[in-house]
Amino acid sequence: MPHEPRTEPHWTEPGAYRVADGVHRIPLPLPMDGLRAVNVYAIETEEGLTLVDGGWAVEESRQLLESSLRSIDHKVSDITRFLVTHVHRDHYTQAIAVRREFGAHVSLGIGDRPTIDFVNDTTSTADPNVAQLRRAGAFDLAADWAKEMAGHNRQLENFEVPDTWLSGDSALEVGSRRIDAVATPGHTQGHYVFADAAAGLLFAGDHVLPTITPSIGFEPIFAEQPLRDFLGSLAKVRTMPDLTLLPAHGPVTGSSHARIDELVAHHDHRLVLCLDAVRAGHGSAYDVAAELPWTRHHRSLRELDVFNSALATLETFAHLELLAAQGRIGRSEDHEAVVYAAR
Repeated sequence: MPHEPRTEPHWTEPGAYRVADGVHRIPLPLPMDGLRAVNVYAIETEEGLTLVDGGWAVEESRQLLESSLRSIDHKVSDITRFLVTHVHRDHYTQAIAVRREFGAHVSLGIGDRPTIDFVNDTTSTADPNVAQLRRAGAFDLAADWAKEMAGHNRQLENFEVPDTWLSGDSALEVGSRRIDAVATPGHTQGHYVFADAAAGLLFAGDHVLPTITPSIGFEPIFAEQPLRDFLGSLAKVRTMPDLTLLPAHGPVTGSSHARIDELVAHHDHRLVLCLDAVRAGHGSAYDVAAELPWTRHHRSLRELDVFNSALATLETFAHLELLAAQGRIGRSEDHEAVVYAAR
């Protein structure tokens, strides 16, 4: 009888999946998040486990981390170190929670320090996203955002400072492995990827994702040119060897170079669409965003919810700011909003 074709489990299915000798991928759930799961990677060393990223500190994630580690004969107390790619809660907060229990050492990029400071600042209640959306010309959306966020506590748990701030590029000893910590600002200002060249592995965080594009321009402390930073970081990683892509969201993928090329092409196309919209007379980031297709389903901006409309508007803002910096469009300030015009 013919054998049934073997089907691989969806990348979000719970478990501990071997990706290389001594390295396992562990997808952890993301409640209330469209991404559904985040991959953390457990690296076995003589001193215990090093995890690349920690997951979101919620009970469901903690329970699944425990059961997944048990399946490879480990436990949470075996974790001695976290290398966190960036400060977002689905990557950082569970690392801090585990540190509180077992003393694991946590490393994070220094560029994310302003976000940590902002979250822990009890002296201000202002929401910078409201001001930034208004600068993008999205006045009604800014008001909707403020209403939706009203009552949310900005001072979140598990956003304590790390043990080590990573700065610049450096080589780390992880057991017998040499892992290169490579600064890749863009998705956040402090984003890092971790490359194990000898094993042919790139722990890519949210910098290079296999099926979606990471958000650009959405941080509480805004970067001047987040898209320029992101594209520069892509070019930097493209000069490295072609490695197996171990992403934070999505399946393990064979070629980091191939996906980087796709991401660069995507943003080149978006820049052209933004340029065409400005030449057609659309002057604000919000107006331009309303002219562009969104998601793989090519939805319009008005079809998105408040949160995703804000992400779309601020990402468009980042594209327009880069076009202005390149001298391809004009830029001026009009009251609270930035206005763009064809040259």
